[in-house]
Amino acid sequence: MKLQEIKDLNITGKKILIRCDFNVPMDEYSNITDDRRIREALSTIRYCIDRDCSVILASHFGRPKEIFEDKFSLLPVATRLHTLLQQELIMAIHVIQDDTLVIAKHLKVGHFLLLDNLRYNKVEVANDEALYKTQT
Repeated sequence: MKLQEIKDLNITGKKILIRCDFNVPMDEYSNITDDRRIREALSTIRYCIDRDCSVILASHFGRPKEIFEDKFSLLPVATRLHTLLQQELIMAIHVIQDDTLVIAKHLKVGHFLLLDNLRYNKVEVANDEALYKTQT
């Protein structure tokens, strides 16, 4: 089976959801010690931006036991992405809630939205079909 590549799709001007692996190592002070996984996503993100897309980034991080634990937030990743891309980035603390859906719906061309840790959402952790059926 031949996998589709992003370069073969007509994405110009569209809203693109990119599932990333931002599960990067951090020290006890939440400093990223190796940003390789973030840097590996940059070419895809830039490819989308060059085609006038708005980009929503989603990733998990660690294995939080509670619905929200500070140490598992993607905020340090957002800071690193901002530094690497040299562009503003919106961070949504909720994954699938009305406030995040509104932000995603109104995301402008060339802008980024980073969803906080997908594992903060019980639907994702349970591998529930409702997660991918949610539409904006």
